[in-house]
Amino acid sequence: MSTPIAIRAEELRKSFGKKEVLKDLSLYVRSGCLFGFLGENGAGKTTTMNILTGILLPQHGRVQILGETLTPENAPLRRRIGAVHDSYGLFEQMTGEEHLLFSASIHGLDPAAIPGRMRELFALLDLAEGAATRIHEYSHGMKKKLALACALIHDPEVLFLDEPFEGMDVLSARRVMENLRQLTRRGKTVFLTSHILEIVEKLCDEVAIVAHGQVAWQQDLKDLPADSSLEQVFLNISSGAGAKPILSWAR
Repeated sequence: MSTPIAIRAEELRKSFGKKEVLKDLSLYVRSGCLFGFLGENGAGKTTTMNILTGILLPQHGRVQILGETLTPENAPLRRRIGAVHDSYGLFEQMTGEEHLLFSASIHGLDPAAIPGRMRELFALLDLAEGAATRIHEYSHGMKKKLALACALIHDPEVLFLDEPFEGMDVLSARRVMENLRQLTRRGKTVFLTSHILEIVEKLCDEVAIVAHGQVAWQQDLKDLPADSSLEQVFLNISSGAGAKPILSWAR
């Protein structure tokens, strides 16, 4: 029996003014997969993720999550999704505890389950000491971790993470990676972007690389040849494979 598809994007197009960002981009992600989505700055990663999570609407194409079409009206489907975006989307006058409680409530989490999950997430992400602190006083790394806690508290079936390890200390990043693996062992699907190719190659099951608004490469990493690496594939696809300018005083 074939594995169900958790995320399916078909022929997505998106332009901002005269700039065409996505050009018939298509991809699919299997259920229970830890999926890495890579590309150079400006390649279309963030736009793709915003469409996959319903923040943006494509001008053409469609998105299916868990077999259902993603639309602004499909609120029950959105509750099955968790996401951490590059802007975090935090209400910074709230305390960390208030914001996590708010996130749990809007996702319809059983009130009896909320206190226990909050304690576990604050412990996992080393945020307990900042629970009563207003978010505008948080460091960049603390905001990242709080946004992740808000995305995890309702136990989503599909989790989207934009640069989840940026600004995290080594121990927190390791704990997060271990928990992401645990989520996929339970059948959850994780879709993440990252500039840290070593982490993606170590952590992810499958990877897609976007270039010029299209998926240029998608493959299960276990099928990567032994004499190759994800970095080599990325450089061959991106403009990084060409000659790079050298500073005049560094020659």
